[in-house]
Amino acid sequence: MERMRGWREGAGLPDNAGGGGDAGGAERASRAGGAGRVERAGRGGDAAGTERAGQAGEAIQPDARGAGDTARAERAGEADDRVARIQAEWARERPDLDSSPQLVIGRLHRVAGRLTEELVAVYREFGLAEGDFDVLAALRRAGAPFERSPGELAEHTMVTTGGMTKRLDRLEHAGLVVRRASDADGRGRIVALTEAGRELIDRAFTAHMANERRLLDALGPEDAATIEPALAHWLAILEQPERPDA
Repeated sequence: MERMRGWREGAGLPDNAGGGGDAGGAERASRAGGAGRVERAGRGGDAAGTERAGQAGEAIQPDARGAGDTARAERAGEADDRVARIQAEWARERPDLDSSPQLVIGRLHRVAGRLTEELVAVYREFGLAEGDFDVLAALRRAGAPFERSPGELAEHTMVTTGGMTKRLDRLEHAGLVVRRASDADGRGRIVALTEAGRELIDRAFTAHMANERRLLDALGPEDAATIEPALAHWLAILEQPERPDA
């Protein structure tokens, strides 16, 4: 364990990097659910149990969770210095190498880990794991009648094809989605939101957007406007399909 911890620090990675789709290590047990929370009998984001999403209640306001924002801001300088310190140590030990990329890549890793923690915390308030939210959101933004095939869901979410069946099993057991035969192809299957599923994702997405706005506002409009196109350009480069060898 000490060897792994030392490797991660040497690479400039956050302690919780690579936590997986459900970001299990980012769970906050102290975050209580609101009036609209879906009660779950399982653990680890399992949607099985006595969930019923069509409960009354307003969307949770993530701003109420911001009591720790000041403390996090105060720790920001320390976290930033940690990456700079690691890079400086490598520059001293390996002056033959350009270690400056760590200042960008290392910080991006740390930012991604922290953002995942903050986002997943809101999903949990509605009884959802990250993958659950992803599937319900993909169905909701499809528009009426709010349905897609399992293959389409895999293409429009971060959930792998292999994990989709189990994810749908849990969501269906919770009464949030239903599966039926395709009208166009009797052998195919269609996944659709139930009324309870639509009500839940609408409330969860409202809270999710407020949470993302809170996180982005920490940067200020000028920094946010500068970062967005740079990230879009970089992502396009990284995700462009590989060209077959000539």
